[in-house]
Amino acid sequence: MRGILYIIVLCAALFTSCREVGTTPDTEPIYTPRYANGFSIERDKANGTKYLVVKNPWQGADDITLFHPITRPATRIVAMSSSYVAMLDAIGYADHIVGVSGAQFISTPRAVERIGRGEIADVGFDGAFDLERILAMQSDLVLLYGVSSEEKGISNRLKELDIPYIYIGEYLETEPLGKAEWVVALGYLCGSEDEALALFAETESRYLAIRDKARNTTHRPLVMLNTPYRDAWFMPPTNSYMVRLIEDANGEYILGEKRETGNGNTSTPISLEEALLLAKRADFWLNVGHHRSLEGLSLANPLFGDVPAVCNRRVYNNTRRNTPNGGSDFWESGAIKPDVILADLVTILHGDTADNEALYYYEQLQ
Repeated sequence: MRGILYIIVLCAALFTSCREVGTTPDTEPIYTPRYANGFSIERDKANGTKYLVVKNPWQGADDITLFHPITRPATRIVAMSSSYVAMLDAIGYADHIVGVSGAQFISTPRAVERIGRGEIADVGFDGAFDLERILAMQSDLVLLYGVSSEEKGISNRLKELDIPYIYIGEYLETEPLGKAEWVVALGYLCGSEDEALALFAETESRYLAIRDKARNTTHRPLVMLNTPYRDAWFMPPTNSYMVRLIEDANGEYILGEKRETGNGNTSTPISLEEALLLAKRADFWLNVGHHRSLEGLSLANPLFGDVPAVCNRRVYNNTRRNTPNGGSDFWESGAIKPDVILADLVTILHGDTADNEALYYYEQLQ
């Protein structure tokens, strides 16, 4: 059996140095998330040091726990995911962002303004990070997006340069409120925990109210998701983020219990033939890739024109707030606004399906 790996990451300014220490602090909880599985805030019983404790922050991680001491608020932050930009903005910390990955894809208005004035630099993507620029920024915290494993990212190079970093595992959360709850973790890192806690409490209250009201609807429409990629149609498992949103909107995922898995982030490929059979049973079809018109969808595959959801104009995409360069605000600010996404889905599934103006992230394909 694999042993649990505990790592304490200590970095300059916010932390003291980028090195791994083999001892584990004896801690007690300060904040235990109600929905998120990937983090907690704890305090060292001996000396009172606060820690952000991050668990399994990249896909495929198993029994990995990272302890990050919090000794002072971060003030110069590089955010490697657009969702981190939205979270920092939501707690009033957008002016402390000095670097992002993929500046042309950012949607957050305050960050876009600062990018335009040269106050936020683009530091590149995985495999092509501009480490010299990050070093010149004198950043006291890099918020990393872990895809596969720590050793395959830029963490080793950041350690060598004594650039402080933390992996944020928000994208792995399968509960919509769990994804949003990571704003609390960022709040503690920035010394804005009160603002973050208040923000999340308001989001939670709105989300639960919308969910409970949706449960009073008697009809549960069947929902199809996604479009084919190459020769396969990737369908999310029934314990995934998007499916939970559909269920909380009192809709029914077309796969039902057919594709339950232990990992809510691993999609299942099915054949085009099987997917078309499922689509022909669905009342609604959501998240259709880059398509923004029924004509474009049908041109991609003429067989789509016979799908009832297409014939009945019940196809919706989460692209209404996309940037001109293809950035998705659904995955940016939507990370901390699951209540707004849920309200969209309730309107689509149970409201006036022709009312595009009532939608925030979604648009009806015409």
